[in-house]
This record gives sequence, structure tokens and C-alpha cells, in this order.
Amino acid sequence: MTIPIAVTIAGSDSSGGAGIQADLKTFAALGVYGASVITALTAQNTRGVSGIHAVPPAFVTAQIDAVFGDLDVKAVKIGMVGESATIEAIAAALARWQVAHAVLDPVMVASSGDRLLAADAVLSLRTKLIPRAFLITPNLPEAAALLDEAVAPDEAAIANQGRRLLAFGCRAVLIKGGHGQGAESIDYLFSGNGMVKLPAPRIGTRNTHGTGCSLSSAIAAGLAKGEDMEIAVRNAKAWISAAIAAADRLEVGHGHGPVHHFHRFY
Repeated sequence: MTIPIAVTIAGSDSSGGAGIQADLKTFAALGVYGASVITALTAQNTRGVSGIHAVPPAFVTAQIDAVFGDLDVKAVKIGMVGESATIEAIAAALARWQVAHAVLDPVMVASSGDRLLAADAVLSLRTKLIPRAFLITPNLPEAAALLDEAVAPDEAAIANQGRRLLAFGCRAVLIKGGHGQGAESIDYLFSGNGMVKLPAPRIGTRNTHGTGCSLSSAIAAGLAKGEDMEIAVRNAKAWISAAIAAADRLEVGHGHGPVHHFHRFY
């Protein structure tokens, strides 16, 4: 049996709800074989992050080369990258292995509010990694931080930020509306074809740990299976919405619990 393969390049979440662990669960739930490259170890739980231990950039490179030297990788999800040297190592590896479908989730701050990306690494993210990405998936605060400005207050401002992020060199931008207000959570997909609005009902739950990680890895899973980008984004949005809606069926931790990655199965 031939199975599509995707790899996640991200940080480890010791509580299992976000990062590498969430990505691998997402790949498995969507019928994709998942490999992993760990950029950092975190000591965290549903209440917050208490420690971060970065993996040396040379060893990040060694992991990438080991995976790509053996496995037929169809798509890559990139999450927590931590520091400039790691970003540069990943960008060089994407170029070396001619990666066509890299989904970059520009993780800067954890759901708990803990900072996950060094301030001086934002420039490297803009200039080294984003141009190598097929798609980037910032939420509203991350989109603003990448542009060094205030969070977009309305759709016109979101559209303006989306077009300007696209000019950084990636093929497409998905600005996620989970941090917005209103009855609907609207994501905005920007590409050479213009802007597409992707609405979904806003779900009232505090169990949203790993939502962004899981959405980006679900998109990567779709791309690994050969889906067109917009189809992959639409399918991933539907899947993560269902995973959030089912999150309260799980009782994990005392803070912001995880989404239910395996809601289709139990």
C-alpha cells in the first residue's frame, strides 16, 4: 500500500495538544503518514509554557536530510522555528530538497500568551522562510506582527494585509479569523486568483489548544494527497471546525484543552 507522506518541522508540546504531536495526530486522522523534524522541546501543558529548549540548527538540518533522503515527502508543515539560525537552516533545506508544498504556520505566541519566536527572528521569517512557502497561515495578530502594525480591525484592512503578505514571496496567504468577533469565524485566502472568504460558525469552547497547528497540518495533509490548494484549505477548515466542536467531549488538563483530532473515530 502506497500512502502519502507529509513531514512536520516544528516544536514538541509535552502535553500533546499542539506542535509536533498535534501535527502527527492530524496526519494520522486524515490518512497521511507523518514524519517529524523537531526544532525545539517545550515544557508545557494546557495552562502555559514553562520552558523552551532549542534544538541546534545543525541537528535540525540533520533531521531534515535524514527524512528527505529516504522518504517520498509530498508536503511539509512548518510550525515553531524559534530563532534566526534555525529559520535559515530550514530555508536552505527547502531549497536543497526542492520542496514544492511547504505550509508555514508563523507561530510567534502560544495560545497561553507565551512568546515562541525570538523578536530578532521575525525579519528572518519574512525574508528567508516566507518566500520559500507555498502557503502561510497567520492568525490576525500574527499577520499584523509580520507587517509590524496593528491588528486589522475590519475586512478591508484584512484584505490589505493579505495582499501585502503575499508580496513577501509566498504563493498564497490564509489569514485566520479565530481571533475576530461575531457569530462567524471567517478565514481569508489570498492568492494570484484574488481573495476567497471561508466562513464557519464560531464555536464557544475554551478547548482550542493546537487549533492553528492542526489546521496548517490538515492543509499539508490535503496537499500530500494531491488536492488543489483551495480544496485542501476548504477541507482542512471543515475538519478543524468539527474537531473544535467535538473538543468538549474530551477532558484533558485544567486550562485550554486540545481539539479532538480523532472526532471521526470516537
